[in-house]
Amino acid sequence: MFRLTPKPPFPTLQPSFEGDLYFDESPEHTAQRVLYATDASVYQEMPVAVALPKSVADIKRLLRFAQTNSLGLIPRAAGTSLAGQVVGSGIVVDISKYFGQILEVNAPAQWVRVQPGVIRDDLNAFLKPHGLLFGPETSTASRAMIGGMIGNNSCGLHSIIWGTTRDHLLEVRAVLSDGAEVTFGPLTRLQFEAKCRGENVVSPLEQRLYVQFRDWLSDTAVQKNIRDGYPKPTVTRRNTGYALDALLPFFQAEAPFNFAHLIAGSEGTLCFITEAKLNLLPLPPKETALVCAHFNTIRQSLEANLVALAHGCSASELVDDYILQLTKTNIEQAKNRYFVEGDPKAILMVEFFDETAEGVAQRADAFVHALREKELGYAYPVLFDEDTKKPWALRKAGLSIMYNIPGDDKPANVVEDTAVDVNDLPDYIDELDRMAWEQHGLKLEYSAHAGAGEIHALPLINLKSSEGRAKFRALLMDTAQLVKKYGGSLSGEHGDGRLRGECIAFMLGPENYLLCKVVKTLWDPHNTFNPGKVVDTPPMNESLRSEADVVVPQPKTIFDFSRDGGLLELAEKCSGSGDCRKTEISGGTMCPSYMATRRERDTTRARANILRHFYTNQEKPAYRDYEAVNEVLDLCLSCKGCKAECPSSVDMTRMKAEFIQQQYAERGVPIRSRLVGNFTRLMSLASLAPWAYNAMYNTPAIRRMANRAVGFHPERTMPELARTTLRHWAKGRGQGANKVVPRPSAPGPLLFCDEFTNYNDVEVGQKAIQLLERLGYSVRIPEHVESGRTYLSKGLVEDARKIAIRNVTLLKDLVTDETPLIGLEPSAILTFRDEYPDLVPTELKADAQRIARNTFLFEEWLASEADAGRIDRSLFTTEARQVKVHGHCHQKALSSMVPVKKVLSLPKNYSVQLIPSGCCGMAGSFGYEAEHYDLSMQIGELVLFPAVRNTTESVIISAAGTSCRHQIKDGTGRKAQHPAEILFDALK
Repeated sequence: MFRLTPKPPFPTLQPSFEGDLYFDESPEHTAQRVLYATDASVYQEMPVAVALPKSVADIKRLLRFAQTNSLGLIPRAAGTSLAGQVVGSGIVVDISKYFGQILEVNAPAQWVRVQPGVIRDDLNAFLKPHGLLFGPETSTASRAMIGGMIGNNSCGLHSIIWGTTRDHLLEVRAVLSDGAEVTFGPLTRLQFEAKCRGENVVSPLEQRLYVQFRDWLSDTAVQKNIRDGYPKPTVTRRNTGYALDALLPFFQAEAPFNFAHLIAGSEGTLCFITEAKLNLLPLPPKETALVCAHFNTIRQSLEANLVALAHGCSASELVDDYILQLTKTNIEQAKNRYFVEGDPKAILMVEFFDETAEGVAQRADAFVHALREKELGYAYPVLFDEDTKKPWALRKAGLSIMYNIPGDDKPANVVEDTAVDVNDLPDYIDELDRMAWEQHGLKLEYSAHAGAGEIHALPLINLKSSEGRAKFRALLMDTAQLVKKYGGSLSGEHGDGRLRGECIAFMLGPENYLLCKVVKTLWDPHNTFNPGKVVDTPPMNESLRSEADVVVPQPKTIFDFSRDGGLLELAEKCSGSGDCRKTEISGGTMCPSYMATRRERDTTRARANILRHFYTNQEKPAYRDYEAVNEVLDLCLSCKGCKAECPSSVDMTRMKAEFIQQQYAERGVPIRSRLVGNFTRLMSLASLAPWAYNAMYNTPAIRRMANRAVGFHPERTMPELARTTLRHWAKGRGQGANKVVPRPSAPGPLLFCDEFTNYNDVEVGQKAIQLLERLGYSVRIPEHVESGRTYLSKGLVEDARKIAIRNVTLLKDLVTDETPLIGLEPSAILTFRDEYPDLVPTELKADAQRIARNTFLFEEWLASEADAGRIDRSLFTTEARQVKVHGHCHQKALSSMVPVKKVLSLPKNYSVQLIPSGCCGMAGSFGYEAEHYDLSMQIGELVLFPAVRNTTESVIISAAGTSCRHQIKDGTGRKAQHPAEILFDALK
């Protein structure tokens, strides 16, 4: 399936290379090359190798090797480029893993020195105690790295006050094409002339750079060409071609000369950046107001944008109705759209800063008053401080959300980066909209940086068809003419890349384009650094991700993927935006293994990519193809974080389970997978003699041997087996034994007796039942079988399907609005909500969906009862206690932590705080498995373990998941409790 090309002699490079190098035909190396064949753009090209250098010496080795073998070096950071900047057939050089150090900070002088792999938001978290920040802020700031931001001259939503990356780039340290390591910084005229004479230079090439630019840019004819051909000065976002215009002030006035300003926006085509010195800004005023003005037309919102700028806003961002509609069906963004009133055509999010709450409120009110006077807009909700984060998160997720659209028509990044003078924006967008529809039959959707004159315009185009590809090209060419008419920039902040490089000659004029070409030749005579970008770019509609007019059948599956258009289409929904490249600093659940390893292969994006490649194959997969996919899927913990946090809702947990099931059908089921899947059966047998089971696993030597025998890590402890099962206990005691508040008119819930609570966590179930009875509810355990979670976790989807059918059949006449089904173990009870409706046959779908609507986590149901006033808080202690809560991954993805915090606050003096942890690292059997144990503990050490260790013994640790509680025990020695246990113990 994965076709390989002949390789240069990489074995000669490998012995001296300190970092990671992938080039051969093994499954691991093949998978790596596949993953780096794409970025966040529509382009795809298989690199000959992937290198993760550990040092500057490694970069120099790569440079020498590439030049000797006529290969390109393609620098890559987070890989979020929308124009194909990091796609190519050479060696992809990923600096994200080993070049992420913050080297030096000088707070009084307000600068910081960093390696190019430092993440923008992580940098600002580090700088916050110093009262400083790095201003430029892309929508991908949670994973965008400084090297990539320099390459694209990134801007972001606050660029109207904080400027671009170029504006804050003080120095660049880089490797030149001759192998010399040079530092470019600001030079006075005397220092510049000294460089031209060969003083204080590291190599003859450095001297030639200064001499040639002096000769070129001091020529008045060249200066006039640049002034006439480049975007007009009032267009603040400009990234078309090389930034020769940024160097002109030195030759026209007494301004410093700095090659760093040319390198910003050069897309890695001139040199290889190893360090950057950045200017910093003071933190913004502490008070924030966000006016979310609603409009009936796009034009009105853009006219209101001019009012916002006149009122001195810090940001002015647009979101149109199309994106707003899509947020309704995205789990995470549905929570973030609470401020939307009605169905506006557009919302303009206008932010104000001030030192006082009164001051920021007055500024927001003055702006709203001005809009009302001009009769612009119909609703103006104003949000303050923390409440502003959710609308901003919604705005930043806009493009990726659009990938949720079913079918082959997808949002195409093609004219999304145009920028014009902000005063021209209303007329320009009117013309662009009319041209796209009348000439190409395309409707455009709009979002982003209205305040900076840059609106991201996105058409839906089927790039799998020849017709769609023709539209793709024609729309760009016609838009280029329109942008040039307004004196704008075709590339505002996303860059030229493979996408728009072809248009640079037209946009800047032939003389300026020729100068760009000779600049490239001067800096990089061997055409080694990122060839085919900025100059000599291939046609923009070549090397796309899929072949034209080739219909690829959707694979047959056990899960029903019809809502997504099929399994392959679900994989194709991944936009490549890299939201899954989160760190423990930025927070969230997706993706826990990446947070620990910082490897591209461990992202949700990588897994979607490898599955897309696999299922696009028309031939029968070979053993090597399966192994390549397994290499990438191996460290997926099936946490479901992606189902909620991925803006495109790429459900990797489900896709992984389906792939593994198909692999089992071809190659058989491994013994360990079968043992884990059969957990309930094994526990049922062991429960006949629980003392024997516990004696074995409580004896370290025997436990180690038993663990090794099944492939578990010898140091991992096993959960004990209770002396009785929950079902047996419940039957033996009768119903309502401890009820103290009769409630005959309010039937109690049905309790799902999951396999983990039934055998191992019986005390949790006992206390939950007794708690509910003390609160006045009767609780009944209906007839049902296990949840099927253990089978799903190991890809035994066919077995899980049989269980789902059995449970839906047993419960369809019992679960109603009046008698809901509740559960204690999140991973088990949430199968009813998440997987069951897509596992059962058509005739049971309606029943499964009805059960899903009436299935709740214990905390969800109890919180709703509390909201309805049916819980007597006086039954609980008034003792003051502190509770720290870790949330189960499935709970955070498919539900919310709000109900947990609410119910644990029923005792009025309980102080409840959420631990900002992602996944605990256990993930069912994952953390038990020998090959995954170390990573499991490493994930726990990111946030959870330190947070638990830093609490005193008097603090209660809460975790609803049985695997989470066990991980906390193994990692910290502390016992965590289920919320039901905590509440039962809090009863008077």
